[in-house]
Amino acid sequence: MIKHKSLQHVFVDSFPSSLEPGKLYVSVEYGSVAHGCCCGCGEEIVTPLTPTDWHIVYDGETITLHPSVGNWTLACRSHYIIRKGEVIEAPAWSDQQVAAERRRDGRAKAAYFGTTQAASPSIASTAVTPERDAPQYLLSGNIGWKARIRRFWTKIFR
Repeated sequence: MIKHKSLQHVFVDSFPSSLEPGKLYVSVEYGSVAHGCCCGCGEEIVTPLTPTDWHIVYDGETITLHPSVGNWTLACRSHYIIRKGEVIEAPAWSDQQVAAERRRDGRAKAAYFGTTQAASPSIASTAVTPERDAPQYLLSGNIGWKARIRRFWTKIFR
């Protein structure tokens, strides 16, 4: 069950130590989006913005996060879509569907990054840290936020 039906986006350099419910924090600096789980369980959700993970669409007023957010490693197992700031509850996935998606994700990462490993590590065992996981083209140089956004989108859509 979804408790938060909409999320107000906030562009930040880095995430606050405590995420306010109902807010979608976007850090272009670290190529990530964070929010409190929309079911209201209190868990913090971080989605990395990479060519093989999530991406956002900012239309000047709202944020869409794609693909859906599936919290399979959490007790709530919530699944939802964030479209134009609105939260849309999505159907639950079976363990078999989750496993198939993880295999697909591992293959996509291996193909994109040119590695031989086709298996993706479990999200639960992987801590996302900006220093390690932010795309280098977002961290390089002392440039303004507009230039970082332009560089980010150029890398994503070329």
